[in-house]
Amino acid sequence: MFRHRLAVIPAAALLTLAVAACGGTTKDSSAGDSAGAQTGASADPNAKLKEGLKIAFLPKQLNNPYTDVEVGGGKVATEELKDEYKLVGPNDASASSQVSYINTLIQQQQDVIVVAANDPNAVCPSLNQARAAKIKVVTFDSDANKTCRDAFINQATTEGIGQSLAKMALEQAGGSGEIAVLSATPNATNQNSWIEVMKTELAKPEYAKLKLVKVAYGNDDDQKSFQEAQGLLQSYPNLKVIVAPTTVGIAAAARYVGSSSYKGKVQVTGLGLPNQMRQYVKDGTVKKFALWNPADIGYLAAYAGAALSSGQITGAEGDKFTAGKLGEYTVGKDGEIVLGPPTEFTAENIDKFNF
Repeated sequence: MFRHRLAVIPAAALLTLAVAACGGTTKDSSAGDSAGAQTGASADPNAKLKEGLKIAFLPKQLNNPYTDVEVGGGKVATEELKDEYKLVGPNDASASSQVSYINTLIQQQQDVIVVAANDPNAVCPSLNQARAAKIKVVTFDSDANKTCRDAFINQATTEGIGQSLAKMALEQAGGSGEIAVLSATPNATNQNSWIEVMKTELAKPEYAKLKLVKVAYGNDDDQKSFQEAQGLLQSYPNLKVIVAPTTVGIAAAARYVGSSSYKGKVQVTGLGLPNQMRQYVKDGTVKKFALWNPADIGYLAAYAGAALSSGQITGAEGDKFTAGKLGEYTVGKDGEIVLGPPTEFTAENIDKFNF
């Protein structure tokens, strides 16, 4: 269950949408929950957090607006913790692009690696080498296979996000018609999990008049996503809604639709940053979309990494720790730590948010 509501900006009201949350849940699972479960280590909730820890962030790719906000929250947390912050990563989101960075971080003897996996399995051999070297591994936003990390910071539950995406699609389509999904990469753990939940929802009677005609992939690249949005509308002239569960994709789709003859005829929804989407909401291209505060994901990940490295938690279910301004969290099944519920943004509330 959620223990918190999510503050989006220092002066903002707390987020209220009860969308249970998110992300790239793992597909495997015969092996144990976490390092604590595997090694037999026990948590000491009274252990003092160490200072001077070397905490490295490895997002899916650099120079991505969403990623920039996420890792920015991690930097804030490491400064509060008096630890050393490091940011590395690829410029593309391909499946194996993160492996060389993990190997370098092992050589640099980092204490914690915080990674958003581009592929749940491609990173595993290197992550397990890191753990063998006593480096704690925290995944955030997009999970790796649970056998190769200690904890996973999930934005929200996979079911909640997938259900929310389906619900927004139904609303924007007016209850019937063709819809398409514009996702990130074909291997993105979180995107694929949300889409599978969407498909399950669409099989329910209340969605009987909606038809999912295509899942396209923009590879979290702005121009590729723009082209894919254009291609969807050329291939499916009766399309009513493009659902983009990626901040890059939703902005690119909105930019295309908003500058085309499809504006007002085709709706765009999904997951986006308020600052990135504001113009499209105000000009009527987008009526509703959703997101959590990405900065808090990075912030929570840094505190979880510090708690793991300090022995406060092991990643076992039931472990508790305090994450600075976000308060107390409890580790769930398979080492999952859920941030909290996202919010829906509309023309009525978008100016209350600044991220």
